[in-house]
Amino acid sequence: MNEQSLVSKVWNYAHVLKDEGIHYGDYVGQISFLLFLKMDEERTEYLGEPSLIPEAYQWSTIRGKTGEALDVHYKKALVELSRRTDFVGTLFLKAESKINDPAKLQRLVTLIDSETWMGVNIDVKGTIYEGLLERNAGEVKSGAGQYFTPRPLIQAMVEVVDPQPTESICDPACGTGGFLLAAYEHMKTKPAAKDRAVNRRLREEMFRGYDIVPEVVRLCAMNLYLHGVGGDKSPVIPADALANDSGERFDIVLANPPFGKRQSYRIVNQAGGIETERQDYVREDFTVTTSNKQLNFLQHIMTILRPGGTAAVVLPDNVLFEGGAGEAIRRRLLKDFNFHTLLRVPSGIFYKQGVKANVLFFEKVAAGERIATEEMWVYDFRTNHRFTLRERPLKRADLDDFVAAYRQTHARHSREASERFRRFSYEELAARDKLNLDIFWLKDDGHVDSDSLPPPDEVAAEIVENLELALARFRSVAASLAGPETV
Repeated sequence: MNEQSLVSKVWNYAHVLKDEGIHYGDYVGQISFLLFLKMDEERTEYLGEPSLIPEAYQWSTIRGKTGEALDVHYKKALVELSRRTDFVGTLFLKAESKINDPAKLQRLVTLIDSETWMGVNIDVKGTIYEGLLERNAGEVKSGAGQYFTPRPLIQAMVEVVDPQPTESICDPACGTGGFLLAAYEHMKTKPAAKDRAVNRRLREEMFRGYDIVPEVVRLCAMNLYLHGVGGDKSPVIPADALANDSGERFDIVLANPPFGKRQSYRIVNQAGGIETERQDYVREDFTVTTSNKQLNFLQHIMTILRPGGTAAVVLPDNVLFEGGAGEAIRRRLLKDFNFHTLLRVPSGIFYKQGVKANVLFFEKVAAGERIATEEMWVYDFRTNHRFTLRERPLKRADLDDFVAAYRQTHARHSREASERFRRFSYEELAARDKLNLDIFWLKDDGHVDSDSLPPPDEVAAEIVENLELALARFRSVAASLAGPETV
């Protein structure tokens, strides 16, 4: 059975859970626990590597039980594994069984046990798991897509950044680990990775991921582990990367911070009413204090990059044109970093519909009085390019022209302009009103293909989100006009 058939088979296992009332977003998690334990056994059998799982909870102990005994043992196994402080503890972070019917649990165990998932090729098991994550992200209503960046875009970003085996990689909003995994797959093919010591450090020390959602941290850790990445400690940390500066510095940052306009939370005031308060991050290393998530992630990435380090970050359009905090951060980006390339990305490629995003490529330079960005090249991949998730999905080949244009030289002065690729000097950028970097010059042909339109429910969801954002802004204005409360 080939890999795609196995992915389909695993995804069909989800139907066993339907009658349990388990949400689509929990399918991967519930199946992952069992699938990982089976793969761990195969990892020991086929590669001769020691199991990370305590003997009392290995797959053989699950396979050998039925009915109520299986249910009790399995639930105890998840609790005990989730309490560990090593890599296993991250792999089973806050794990709990949501399968309350012992018969359905036994059926899942039997189905998973009937296949050999890993074989002799370590990539097979990882590919199966990656395919399972992609299927889950495809269920738009589940919300899983917010953690999933289109793989063709990730691959193109990694190719042009070209990380080396001796360079450290960080994704401060790692989701299911797409950037980290793509970077590893790219780096392990380099000649330097053939050295045993370099290869060990590559797998065990060179990657760091952060995510604030425990379930996603677990999925990411499993994804990396099944591809051979990780040592005694998990490379993924369950934490809010924006909360503070950990002091770690990295050679390369690859990221797609979560979409959303503002960070806020609701509280119940003394009168019993519900109020929305901003969530700001006050940090000495931040140029400005703002509730804008993307601007905060951009400032955080500026901090954690080593001098000479490179970042490739997916960010929405508002980061390029928003005034106030946005303008201040852009001025710092141009002054202290070499912001050399901007890729305008088309809508329709993300699981969150209507998103208009860009990829910012920049390098950290040594501090000085001189403006670091002498020129910025803009590649317009958006105008007259239309994709959908299913009927017309983005393929890696669609980005070939951009990759070729970016790669024309590492000393970017010999780049050649084209219809979609243009150079803008620092003087031209600085002269733009509020340093607006939302730059375009191609004319949209105005043709709207009905196949490229999102489903009505997704359009409605986007309208609701925009209305909620507008309402939050009106509330903020009303609160400021009311003035401070007097005691």
